[in-house]
Amino acid sequence: MICSTTARRNRQTHPMAELKGTEKQRYVADLFARISGRYDLMNDLMTLGMHRGWKRKTAAVAAQGLNGPAIDVSSGTGDLALALAGRPEIHRTVGLDLLPEMVVKANEKIQGRGFATPITMVTGDALSLPFGDNSFVCATAGFSLRNMPDVEKALAEMVRVVHPGGRVAILELTPMPKGVRSLLFRPLFHGVVPIIGKLVAGNRSAYSYLPQSVDHFMDADGLAELLKGLGLSGVQYRRLGFGTVALHWGEKSAANLDR
Repeated sequence: MICSTTARRNRQTHPMAELKGTEKQRYVADLFARISGRYDLMNDLMTLGMHRGWKRKTAAVAAQGLNGPAIDVSSGTGDLALALAGRPEIHRTVGLDLLPEMVVKANEKIQGRGFATPITMVTGDALSLPFGDNSFVCATAGFSLRNMPDVEKALAEMVRVVHPGGRVAILELTPMPKGVRSLLFRPLFHGVVPIIGKLVAGNRSAYSYLPQSVDHFMDADGLAELLKGLGLSGVQYRRLGFGTVALHWGEKSAANLDR
């Protein structure tokens, strides 16, 4: 895992990158509320538009072989919820986000497209999903887990609301293993992205925090182990975006009913 291990790198760490609990939730909520107007544009610029294909892959992995409703947690402006709604296996999609600003943006996007599958955007907390146990056939989260104040609790809530036999799928930036790719991508991510954030979104601080949040997040193997620890079976992941992104998934077994 790439992380701050020396005094020099600790001095470079964004002051909010290591926040926990409610303090982190408040900071992240304020950050994303401020950049919501340029959120989609920045995602396109930072990934050269590749995030859209990654979200379609996540929806396909989440929904494959299932039949019923889906939920996208911390949905932002709704891209992954829309990708789920486009899957033939999904009859109804719920997108949930903590921020009303993001829900408004998502609803504007949904209204501009014709979908046969109903999509409902709601405001809510990923740590306390307002749905009963076993309500959905699959649950997804895209580029949001590392910003959660309690990652394990957020994942446990996703597992709780999924049917036995259903699936949880996570798309997230991941610390890169040390090597040539890390040496190439780290300066780009930590140096160029904040500059673009300042020029395009008018917020360099927000886009300095985001790369640092990846440094302080668990690596792909660590996330896989956490998903297994929550009782998911068949946990797998694949790397995307030259190794900068990981798509994890696992299935909820009947044993989860006793958790």
